[in-house]
Amino acid sequence: MTDKRMLILIAGPYRSGTDGDPRAMAANLARLEAAAWPVFAAGHLPVIGEWIALPVLRSAGAGPTDALADQVLYPTAHRLLARCDAVLRLPGESVGADQDVALARRRGLPVYHDVAQIPALDRQGAA
Repeated sequence: MTDKRMLILIAGPYRSGTDGDPRAMAANLARLEAAAWPVFAAGHLPVIGEWIALPVLRSAGAGPTDALADQVLYPTAHRLLARCDAVLRLPGESVGADQDVALARRRGLPVYHDVAQIPALDRQGAA
């Protein structure tokens, strides 16, 4: 158990292996989002880089397969990691998620590979 509420970046494939297929990217995002509830239920706050990066891209008139995406998707996750306390790395090949893990490790942040590894917040602990 831990008494510290953590902001946890959920990292895994989003564009990887999709060949730009919007349905495949949506399925990957759904897999990332499926991990959000267990992280939250453990007493922590989940965040996914695409939750922030995709609206940023849309506001620039771009999407995840446009040239601008590389200038937004990866940097968004890296900026988030400056605020995060840990990373949950989901299975699947992903250059971006691997970069997130490497950066988290350089910063000394814990990297979990299964939701079950995330310490549950003592419900009587921090708010």
